[in-house]
Amino acid sequence: MPQNDPRSPDDSELSRRLDSLGAGLRQADPRLGQPAKTDDGAPKMSGIGQAMRLSTEFIAGIVVGAGFGWALDRGLGTRPWGMILFLLLGTCAGFFNVARAAGLLKSRTGDKSGAK
Repeated sequence: MPQNDPRSPDDSELSRRLDSLGAGLRQADPRLGQPAKTDDGAPKMSGIGQAMRLSTEFIAGIVVGAGFGWALDRGLGTRPWGMILFLLLGTCAGFFNVARAAGLLKSRTGDKSGAK
């Protein structure tokens, strides 16, 4: 054992055995320690990551629709019809974005959102 190694002989033996076990596991399963990937090679998202993405997709559609309707109402003086119309359109767009991102709808653009 080296002189400046602060571990006791029991610790160094345990460390050696742990390293040996890790090497054996990596040899038995080369995927060990690598991030999980989908069929197309993209990394899989965790549950919370996917939930955050889907909620962001939905909220973004609503906010963009409402913002566009508000701006249209201010510019044309059609208050509140532009806001109502584009809020509904934004909600529909949000639903479609969530379905596309969740893989329930086929994407036409070929993006890597998980749609099959």
